[in-house]
Amino acid sequence: MRPLAEFPRAARAGVGTLLADIDDTLTDHGHLGAAAYAAMERLKAAGLRIVPVTGRPAGWCDLIARFWPVDAVVGENGAFYFRYDHATRRMTRRYWKSEAERRRDRARLDRLARDIPAAVPGAAVAADQAYREADLAIDFAEDVTPLPPEAVARIVALFEAAGAAAKVSSIHVNGWFGDYDKLAMTRRLFAEAFGGDVDAVRETAVFVGDSPNDAPMFGFFPNAVGVANVNDFAGRIAALPAWITPSRGGRGFVELAEALLEAREA
Repeated sequence: MRPLAEFPRAARAGVGTLLADIDDTLTDHGHLGAAAYAAMERLKAAGLRIVPVTGRPAGWCDLIARFWPVDAVVGENGAFYFRYDHATRRMTRRYWKSEAERRRDRARLDRLARDIPAAVPGAAVAADQAYREADLAIDFAEDVTPLPPEAVARIVALFEAAGAAAKVSSIHVNGWFGDYDKLAMTRRLFAEAFGGDVDAVRETAVFVGDSPNDAPMFGFFPNAVGVANVNDFAGRIAALPAWITPSRGGRGFVELAEALLEAREA
């Protein structure tokens, strides 16, 4: 990873799409600060397409799509995208799996919701689980005392032993049944909502994130950016971003936004 200051001005000036993780990328210690939110508004006003790509649940993503300065949101690590049309007051909700498939998956995930916390002391079902439609989130650092890496690895192993995919964020392990991830649903979003293949905008899109579940996005976008706390997962991320901000979390996101805006204004 190279310092954000070395990201060439010409490449920054050409960025037309910003995709962003939320937890510990836009936020600091669970709080979305005014500076990070204002940075999103400034980027949107400058003409960038803004898409949060998050592990957070459908209930949260409905609000984000409606109220934040964004063009769409990918949620539950790729289980769906939501896109709100303010002119027609209509929400598009596009899921990777059908309602019947999600219902069958839920019965299996409900068993894991009992078994995993019982097997990993200190772990808990995430507080936002009630608002999820396709996955199970096990909390290891949000509302519980942070667990050591060995416990997080045990949670992942239990998901995988049950045949589920499992991805680690900065606060949760998310598990689901299906062959999708953040990048897979981003591809579908671009094809269906933005009228093109995401491959066509690889060079003019930036993804910013911080944790292992962002690896598919880090690996795909050549100008992906990590906020400084990506270093907390050294050796545990399958693909690293090209650039890294000086600061952590929301402050790092603001640094990226300022670098993109400065290049466009020059």
